[in-house]
Amino acid sequence: MVGRKKISFFNDIKLRVLSKISSWTSKLFSSGGKEVLIKAVAQAMSVFKLPLGLCEDIQQAIASFWWGSKKEQRHIHWARWEKLCSAKGKGGLGFKDLSSFNQALVAKQSWRNIQFLSSLLAKVLKARYYKHTDFLNAKLGYQPSFIWRSIL
Repeated sequence: MVGRKKISFFNDIKLRVLSKISSWTSKLFSSGGKEVLIKAVAQAMSVFKLPLGLCEDIQQAIASFWWGSKKEQRHIHWARWEKLCSAKGKGGLGFKDLSSFNQALVAKQSWRNIQFLSSLLAKVLKARYYKHTDFLNAKLGYQPSFIWRSIL
């Protein structure tokens, strides 16, 4: 159950990502290896709308890993994270902005509820939150779950 303190609820996700990143030794990887690790592991997200502060903390840890920084030793970040997140064709590395990527994944759940009406999730949400209408006209309702709040 996600309460009002979302940051403490999602702290486990943050700690898992940070422990993964801290266990990697950046000097043992080539830049291509670091890119694959960041894209495959650190940018895996969920269907929950993650708090912005959590996304910023994870992005900061990823940027520090990319540039080779550690707690005891800092390195210069030679480019802004926004530049690294731009497409490769535009001079970036194609990393994803975590908050935007998370929002896209949550929006994909909305799209799935519209396209696949016979799916279990669509049936459960319809029975609980919008019995007499369709998904696009649904309201927040009484005591909505965090997943429903995120999707809506």
